[in-house]
Amino acid sequence: MTHVCFTLQVDPAKLDAYREVHAAVWPDMLEALHETGWRDYRLYLRGDGLLVGTLVTDDFVGAQAAMARTEVNARWQAAMAEFFPVLGDARPDEGMLVLDQVFHLEEQLERL
Repeated sequence: MTHVCFTLQVDPAKLDAYREVHAAVWPDMLEALHETGWRDYRLYLRGDGLLVGTLVTDDFVGAQAAMARTEVNARWQAAMAEFFPVLGDARPDEGMLVLDQVFHLEEQLERL
């Protein structure tokens, strides 16, 4: 099991619209995420547009590839592109900056 944390930058002028879209994600998108191995997926949004995402998966690269093969993901990424102008022509799911984990309490406690 892998815990993943990533960041993206949402256009600060569109934060309310971004929140609104994510208050009711398309059911077929939710199902695709679940079926391709995205678990405990959460998004956090700061007032300046910093978006932090976390998820748990068995294989992040595999989960990303599986999502990329779905029709709903292509539609979702196209709909989300307006929120991420700093990415230019890149799709939002291709612009994630994955962060390195540097501390995990339970792992260190287990080593004691």
